[in-house]
Amino acid sequence: SIPGIGTTGGFEFVVEDLTGRGSSALNDATQAVIAEARKQPEINPQQLFSPFSTSTPQFNYDLDRSKAKLLGLNLPDVFNTLQIYLGSLYVNDFNLFGRTFRVTIQADKDARAGAADISRLYVRNASGGMVPLSTLGKLVPFVGPETVPHYNNNASASINGGAAPGFSSGQAVAAMERAAATALPRDFGFEWTGITFQELKAGSIASVVFGLAIVFVFLILAMQYESWAMPFMVLLAVPLALFGAFAALLLRGMQIDVYSQIGFVMLIGLAAKNAILIVEFARRRREEGLSIVDAAMEAARLRLRPILMTAFAFILGVLPLMFATGAGAASRQSIGTTVFGGMVAATILSLVFVPVFYAVIEQLRERRGKDEPTSQDNEPTAEHALPPLAEAAE
Repeated sequence: SIPGIGTTGGFEFVVEDLTGRGSSALNDATQAVIAEARKQPEINPQQLFSPFSTSTPQFNYDLDRSKAKLLGLNLPDVFNTLQIYLGSLYVNDFNLFGRTFRVTIQADKDARAGAADISRLYVRNASGGMVPLSTLGKLVPFVGPETVPHYNNNASASINGGAAPGFSSGQAVAAMERAAATALPRDFGFEWTGITFQELKAGSIASVVFGLAIVFVFLILAMQYESWAMPFMVLLAVPLALFGAFAALLLRGMQIDVYSQIGFVMLIGLAAKNAILIVEFARRRREEGLSIVDAAMEAARLRLRPILMTAFAFILGVLPLMFATGAGAASRQSIGTTVFGGMVAATILSLVFVPVFYAVIEQLRERRGKDEPTSQDNEPTAEHALPPLAEAAE
């Protein structure tokens, strides 16, 4: 099977046996990496573990093939008997009462609970006689891995863990790579998988996506307002939202992962929405003749209720995400915490700072417009106009 994205947070690290040295060597290399990783302050030692183990009690059925052939047994029949009774075998499906049922052959659980139950299994030989399996081989107890997963066609063992409080997932990833470089033997390698692989893959483009989102919002606002200054007033509210998002993640001891980065992109539009309500209203009041400061103050006062109504409706809507439980809860908590903190900060701080941004930028814009000469200033006046052609001829 192909493992998918996990339902918990933290990182997923895979140790690979590149030369086929065996399960024992793979287990030793995995434990060496874990021991070295516990020394790294960026990694939480309580969350560090590996499900791979070579100490699982098992039995190996040592079949005497020569004896089986002398007794007239077909070797595939022996193996099929072990598989069907101790494991299972799918037969077919049938329909009954409007439902589809699957038929699977398997011994009852009481008949396959212990090693001694194999002695009660029989195989039919070529002459029709029943031969007990207890006469064909013996059970050899041993310990080993229950399963040996493979990653990139190499035997592998996974290591799961998380960042220590106060450290990001990126710092934990760097610490694990240092531990692997120190502890792994030459014939072993490592890979990242699961959500950590997605984080590393998306980490290089996260800043590009965030920058493109800013550019698109700026261009749309510039087209709407037909001004290059107005979009700056709106987008200056985005750092306020990011401040709240970082503060919320820090207070909850959460990391900046792929889901929180999605929340950062969402906050660009959400923070701009509150600023647009103030800037648009102030712009209209300015066109009606109010001073810049009066227009900004009146916009903040009259747009207070719509901003609070829409913002708190959204904030209360994401509260269930912050305290989500169950499968996939880590992703929902990360997005919910990021957006919740960003919207709370953007709502409160934008009412204070956006009017200030508008007043400062609008004064600079109008002052610059007055200082620049217009096309009318460059036209010649009546006193300096050129004489008519008739007077020039005289």
